[in-house]
Amino acid sequence: MNLDQKLSFIIIVAIIIACVSVVYLIISPIPGERFTEFYILGPEGKAGNYPTNLTTEESGELIIGIVNHEKTPSSYQVVVKLNDTILKNETINLKNDEKKEIKFNFQMNQSGNEQKLEFLLYKLPNTLNPYRQLDLVVNVT
Repeated sequence: MNLDQKLSFIIIVAIIIACVSVVYLIISPIPGERFTEFYILGPEGKAGNYPTNLTTEESGELIIGIVNHEKTPSSYQVVVKLNDTILKNETINLKNDEKKEIKFNFQMNQSGNEQKLEFLLYKLPNTLNPYRQLDLVVNVT
């Protein structure tokens, strides 16, 4: 075998290995990251115009969103707290890639600056440690 024949053989073997690798990756793709989206939107359904400045007894409106990307059906518990008072507690079951948006209305009964609304998402059965957490600071006059 001369040098040209050896190089041709090596190139053919490399092409075969590359083709086998591509076929393998197509047949058994690497699983993607498993996670859950958890977000809040303003009343218009946009990431903005949050009701952060309210007067006493004035209502605020938000949308709480959850999207399951866990590659399996999952159950969640959504808890909304204001100063350790639970304003919302709801259990939600989502299939893989299913999305749920919940309208949430709240009223601030006490005036004060920097009152924190806590949005907690628990991935059941774990109810001790939040899986995701969001905060919204509201000023009430």
